[in-house]
Amino acid sequence: MEWRVLCLWCCLYLALIYTGANGCLEQQSVFDGDKSKIQALSKVNSDFAFRLYKIVVSGGQSQNVFFSPLSVSTALAALSLGAGGETHQQLFSGLGFNGSVFTSQEMHLAFHDLMQNLNQRSGVDLDVGTAIYVNDTFKLYPEFLENLKRFYLSDGFSVDFTKTTETTNQINKYLNEKTHGKISNFIENLDSSTIMSLLSYIYFKSKWSIPFNPENTREDQFHVDKETTVPVQMMSMWGYFNSYYDQELSVRVLRLDYKDSFSMILALPDTNITHLEETLRPQHLTKWQKLMSVSEHRIYLPKLSLKTSYSLINILAGMGCKDMFTAKANFSGISDKNLLVSEVVHKATLDVDEAGTEATAVTEIEIIVGSSGRTVTLKFDRPFMSFIVDQKTNNVLFMGKIVNPANSRVKQQ
Repeated sequence: MEWRVLCLWCCLYLALIYTGANGCLEQQSVFDGDKSKIQALSKVNSDFAFRLYKIVVSGGQSQNVFFSPLSVSTALAALSLGAGGETHQQLFSGLGFNGSVFTSQEMHLAFHDLMQNLNQRSGVDLDVGTAIYVNDTFKLYPEFLENLKRFYLSDGFSVDFTKTTETTNQINKYLNEKTHGKISNFIENLDSSTIMSLLSYIYFKSKWSIPFNPENTREDQFHVDKETTVPVQMMSMWGYFNSYYDQELSVRVLRLDYKDSFSMILALPDTNITHLEETLRPQHLTKWQKLMSVSEHRIYLPKLSLKTSYSLINILAGMGCKDMFTAKANFSGISDKNLLVSEVVHKATLDVDEAGTEATAVTEIEIIVGSSGRTVTLKFDRPFMSFIVDQKTNNVLFMGKIVNPANSRVKQQ
């Protein structure tokens, strides 16, 4: 049997494998979108983000975690354009749209509106998009390519995947440019049987509304656990900030604002972070933002520089998207061949300093043919969670937890 590979990157990597069966093209209809769908989409995306986080973190409780749930969901939604039957239903349901007010077509338009909204924002450096690389000998349905460009703003390229070094360099150069040099070697080992790679990427860089003064940064200790401490460069400042104490979860929440309504939400539990992770739900993040009030704080926050890499095959299968990794996969909207996903990879970076934050993520799908009146001190010197959110659309762009700031690289299989 001849095998070929289709890849999808959105700081997430998925691989589809050719199995040799035929399928019919699922037509995508055109409809007039409603901008309010972005708000409805944020609720679905938030639920997906928290479900994905809980499975990711279960694979490494003692590790730093950082990823872009928006990159992953965008990649999977784009892939669903070519899915049919049970495979499409599993993707639709796995993303969280089963039982929602969205039709499949409305989901695609909502993602389109969100991507356009984010790319048009001023005051921050933000680039969200997708791209598709197709083997020059493999014929895809034109409708699939047209809908990728229409709904997901996709760039399209024709390559020869048998020339692995040349094509690897071409794809990595593209992603290096889109992530402003933060993810330079996304593809490490390219399968020569690949027929298509679908990429989803997000780049975010913004200055704090109130920056930290570098002169106040000092070396300090971060308590990884009761027995372990590591040295960190601890930033500090005094001021009035939005915060909230959640008695139910025993966690203090702080909001640090960027430009143009973007914020970092930091959650510092009183004791073990495991309890927070086990009980945290999307509605808690919503509640925190509604109940926050301005109060006086002395803040201590470590400078951060993280690189993470995840293989998401088992994770996505555990979220219900399992058929796409087997011979049961139905991607009849991509071509008349049977395709299945052979790999899903997500890579992300995070840099936090006195000036602001820079965060990136890429996902690839590879397919083979086959408040109070006193100053409150908040010292993030023990494990905490963080979220980068868009206050205008309520979407979570990035999320994770910091367990050990001295551990700059995480690779989870």
